[in-house]
Amino acid sequence: VQLVESGGGLVQAGGSLRLSCAVSGLSFDDYAIGWFRQAPGKEREGVSCNSKGDERTYYADSVKGRFTISIDKAKNTVYLQMDTLKPEDTAVYYCAADRSGIYMTGTVVGGAPIVGMDYWGKGTLVTVSS
Repeated sequence: VQLVESGGGLVQAGGSLRLSCAVSGLSFDDYAIGWFRQAPGKEREGVSCNSKGDERTYYADSVKGRFTISIDKAKNTVYLQMDTLKPEDTAVYYCAADRSGIYMTGTVVGGAPIVGMDYWGKGTLVTVSS
């Protein structure tokens, strides 16, 4: 199994970026796939995820209305469209896969500790300048 993120970079506040997570070796029907981020000096946090086996999506309150997660099954890729970026969005963004589908939702929506992720990507850096 591999999860490979791309699309990070430097952007001005108010701008947009689209992150990609190329997934291989697993089925989207069997895993919840989502995005996490870790800012300098802070703990990793859940940002957004899809629901295992259906079309539901979830977002942390801090990004709701600005970020959109989507899946292209034909390309085996998960995207995170990030609009109206703020300096506080600066972080390394990671893609992860959760076979249970429960742990990831609990982290993204409820802020629960990050546990139970089966696979992680290596991350892509997003820097938002003010």
